[in-house]
Amino acid sequence: MQRCILTLSCPDRLGIVHAVSGFLADHGANILDSQQFGDRTTQRFFMRVHIACTRPDVGIAELRRDFTEVAERFDMIWQLHDEKERARVLIMVSKLGHCLNDLLYRWRVGSLPAEIVAVVSNHRDFESLVASYGIPYHYIPVSPSTRQEAEQKLLALIDAEGVELVVLARYMQILSPEVCARLPGKIINIHHSFLPSFQGARPYHQAYARGVKLIGATAHYVTEHLDEGPIIEQEVARVDHSYDVPQLAEVGRDLECVALARAVRWHLEHRILLDGNKTVVFR
Repeated sequence: MQRCILTLSCPDRLGIVHAVSGFLADHGANILDSQQFGDRTTQRFFMRVHIACTRPDVGIAELRRDFTEVAERFDMIWQLHDEKERARVLIMVSKLGHCLNDLLYRWRVGSLPAEIVAVVSNHRDFESLVASYGIPYHYIPVSPSTRQEAEQKLLALIDAEGVELVVLARYMQILSPEVCARLPGKIINIHHSFLPSFQGARPYHQAYARGVKLIGATAHYVTEHLDEGPIIEQEVARVDHSYDVPQLAEVGRDLECVALARAVRWHLEHRILLDGNKTVVFR
């Protein structure tokens, strides 16, 4: 019995749920779980349906073919994913490896439904760690004079490996608009602060200087506008006057791991739909 996940968004109007559920029933597709949301501000409707195909003559290919009529009628942006398919993921890291280490462990124990095809870094610090997981490690150094060449190597690797998701696990280089445009909605970054506060470098120093009582981490999609892409997940912790910068950073590292892992898993499970510069996340 094939299982799949239907995601869709469209202008909100009467009859969408009826049309989708009726189509699935007519095709012998049993609804295992369904979530929906209507955004009153944008007047758009979002839906995620987990489906089991019960008829031997109707599988994912037939559903994709026949659903086109429903989608066109409601002007839908939609996708139908095979639950068994694993997205091909590339992770990028610099000199801080806590998020990389966390993702690799979660992947090994089966909590991240992905195929990690490569790790890319502008340093060699985590080459042995990645090798212990049997994953190819690509050292691509970056400097002001080699930035364009480095990005061309990255894009070539993405194409060669058929990468479907790039995860910036504390990769401390800014990606060019060209790279962002090649993978819209398919690059996830972890920002080591509670956006939109404390953007840019040294956020824990900024937080300490302001005497904050709450720190956080933000996982978001990458766009050409630095640290302004659609937010997927945020995690926070309370702190007080006794925390110095190293202690704030220590707490922050744990928050970063949790927020990034959730965002990556939700993306892999097709739980995130873009709503302009926001996201709808069906948990």
